[in-house]
Amino acid sequence: MRIAIVTDAWTPQVNGVVRTLLATRAQLEKQGHVVEVISPNHYPSIPCPTYPEIRLAMTRASWVGARITTFAPDAVHLSTEGPLCLAARRWCVRNGYRFTTAYHTQFPDYFAARTGMPAEWVWRYIRWFHGPSEAVLVSTPSVRTMLAAHGVAHTKHWSRGVDLTNFSPDAPAPALYADLPHPIQLYVGRIAVEKNIEAFLASEHPGTKVVVGDGPARATLQARYPHVHFMGPLSGKDLAGAYAGADVFVFPSRTDTFGLVMIEALACGTPVAAYPVSGPIDIVTAGTGALDISIEAATAAALTRDRADCAAYGANYTWAASARQFVDALVPAGTLSKAA
Repeated sequence: MRIAIVTDAWTPQVNGVVRTLLATRAQLEKQGHVVEVISPNHYPSIPCPTYPEIRLAMTRASWVGARITTFAPDAVHLSTEGPLCLAARRWCVRNGYRFTTAYHTQFPDYFAARTGMPAEWVWRYIRWFHGPSEAVLVSTPSVRTMLAAHGVAHTKHWSRGVDLTNFSPDAPAPALYADLPHPIQLYVGRIAVEKNIEAFLASEHPGTKVVVGDGPARATLQARYPHVHFMGPLSGKDLAGAYAGADVFVFPSRTDTFGLVMIEALACGTPVAAYPVSGPIDIVTAGTGALDISIEAATAAALTRDRADCAAYGANYTWAASARQFVDALVPAGTLSKAA
């Protein structure tokens, strides 16, 4: 199958959406599909306000359509709700191409956290954007329920995976860990206001806090919490070792749709502490971590979990299975069944 994936999130960005799409493309190609990724790298772009590392494509529907037409896909997937996918959506609707979309990010909540404006303003756009899609791909049952409550009910399941050749309990811990007081409590992800990372940094649970990642709030938080070890971005075996050497992985976000980092931590044998919200409630079990309205209580409980059980559970998430779900959700390009 020839699959066109249009996305506003692509390299050199480092986030869960990009990592998911990179892994999915690799698996699709391994399974014999031909994949064309249409990203902001193909067009002039401007930095996103407050997120300069994210580039917003400056393009027209006809330009995106020309690239789609040249590729001649069997299926079209629009991965994000940004300006590039908006242009692709416009072209597909005008030219009778059926397509699928995905809901990767709690953009209404991100918008509200950053601007103080009502999230419902964005939900109106979300409903409109996904309206003509043949199916909206979602990662968890709780996201499906949430979207249905906001008027987006035509969803299909698309889970996530872990590179099990890389993320395992055997990954060597970073040298930094050797002299740190235990328990080592780890956060991995973007350092930004919508990730609620300060709930983790302000936790009074004894031990050492370690942060892996980067983002617009890093400098401010690093100055405010000098006792926390900020390691910067890590990848590959270095990232796997940071997970495997930690005693507990703390996921303070209340706005993620999945939380790829949680299953990576579990695959490395590290239990997860989180809030009982969308994402964690679909992933964390009684044997692999703890959910609580208090991050300190969740951390304390997660530390009692068996690491072997965590690793066995994390190994259930594979990118091969995720890619098969993605293909099963696609629709042949053809006449649209819905009006925009």
